[in-house]
Amino acid sequence: MARIKPQALLLQSKKKKSPTRMSVTTIITFNLIVVLIVFSLFATYKHWYQRPNKQSESGLSTYEDLDAFGNRKRSDLPSFAILNTSKGSITVELNKEASPETVDKFLNFCEKGYFKGMHFHRVIKNYVIQGGDAKHGAADDWTLKGKSLSQLATSPKHEAFMFGTSKAKRDSDHFELFITTAPIPDLSDKLIVFGRVIKGEDVVQEIEEVDTDEHYRPKSPIGIIGVEMTHQI
Repeated sequence: MARIKPQALLLQSKKKKSPTRMSVTTIITFNLIVVLIVFSLFATYKHWYQRPNKQSESGLSTYEDLDAFGNRKRSDLPSFAILNTSKGSITVELNKEASPETVDKFLNFCEKGYFKGMHFHRVIKNYVIQGGDAKHGAADDWTLKGKSLSQLATSPKHEAFMFGTSKAKRDSDHFELFITTAPIPDLSDKLIVFGRVIKGEDVVQEIEEVDTDEHYRPKSPIGIIGVEMTHQI
């Protein structure tokens, strides 16, 4: 029997003990598989995490429910509304705590573009300017008593440039806008005040000065071009 030389035995021992080396192609392929698995898991998680938010947003986009803003936090709602009129811009600060339901309804009408093209159809100097559908306007005594009421003693808490809507019960398809141009004694009896003009008082006064007929209807149309909502000014 032939004897194996010591040098040959040493070479055989090294071949058995040395680990099998992986090729570069195998390493790259393995890393790609790991990356794909991680990406797939992340995409799946992101899809299910954002699903409730997407459903909520799709519900708001239809604007079929006038209470769409009701489920959102007060702090999430816009704090200001900018009425762009044919006479200039009027910025209103909304009082979200004064009448939450009214603010929600107003914001939804804004989102729907309801006020775009609306006219101020009644202007009573030293009293109020009113926008909305003339067929769904406030009670007639607003017009009949406008001059006499503007001459009564006033209360400091009933300031000028208050922003509100009529307390009269109307259907949910209409919304009136009122901006006072002087302190009004019986303001709380007539309006739901949910904001105040903080910029554009001169525009309100310019509208107040337009020529009107005997029913306080402006002889020249004064319209709202659109309403913008914002969280800060």
